[in-house]
Amino acid sequence: MERPALIQTVSAVRRRLAPERAAARTIGLVPTMGDLHEGHLSLIRRGRSDSDVLVVSDFVNPTQFGPGEDYRRYPRDLDRDAHICAQESVDVLFAPSDEEMYSESFSTYVVQETLTNKLCGASRPGHFRGVTTVVAKLFNIIQPDVSYWGQKDAQQVAVIKRMVKDLDFPVRVVVCPTVREPDGLAISSRNRYLSPPQRKDATSLYRALQKTKEIVASGETDSSRLLTEIRATIARAPSAKIDYAAIVHPETLQDVDNIDREALVAVAAWFGSARLIDNLLISPPDRPRK
Repeated sequence: MERPALIQTVSAVRRRLAPERAAARTIGLVPTMGDLHEGHLSLIRRGRSDSDVLVVSDFVNPTQFGPGEDYRRYPRDLDRDAHICAQESVDVLFAPSDEEMYSESFSTYVVQETLTNKLCGASRPGHFRGVTTVVAKLFNIIQPDVSYWGQKDAQQVAVIKRMVKDLDFPVRVVVCPTVREPDGLAISSRNRYLSPPQRKDATSLYRALQKTKEIVASGETDSSRLLTEIRATIARAPSAKIDYAAIVHPETLQDVDNIDREALVAVAAWFGSARLIDNLLISPPDRPRK
């Protein structure tokens, strides 16, 4: 089992990838904040299957955390991540320091203005400015042909897709399905913050989404009625504190009054100190043809 090249500076990773690019080899990038889990592995495996050279970035990005959030305690274990990347035949593990990515005089940010002040953006002001800035930097540093993202972070996916389009990044964005525990809970590094009762309660997010899917399949497509049921399902979990429940267009994130085409049902809630998100793409029931 060969370990990936562990690179921690911008200049070194550019030198490592320059010959690959010159040889017209396809470079894939899986951006992560480390603490790799099965959700990340689904992206890595997809990247490994259709990229000649696979790069995983491992960087807990300080600019996407707000005051009082969990930046300091966010789980970090680079040795473990490197071992996992070796098992998955990753070519390059790029793990820069904060100082390497953000110099003392750093003062330039990338801001997406239409998709970032709602849903998670409303609860975490400045979060997506940090996301778009670090991803733009990674795209510039790595210059991948394709990048891999999880559907669990649906708003992030929409923001990155818009940034790629608006700024003409020559990067294909591939979105992979949400990976879940057997009871439906979306896999997340923050799940480890949950106590056993909170862990049980957290499945209410998935139950609410699945119930919504069933109700829509039975013919109910009015968003206000669906959202009432979603909130009620989550609220029945004793430790749940709802942040938001929304039904929106998957790309514009504009509210949808009636599900007459594919819509994104997105939820977020606090369970103790853990703020968890989940979502599901839902389509209206098939209508009989005339």
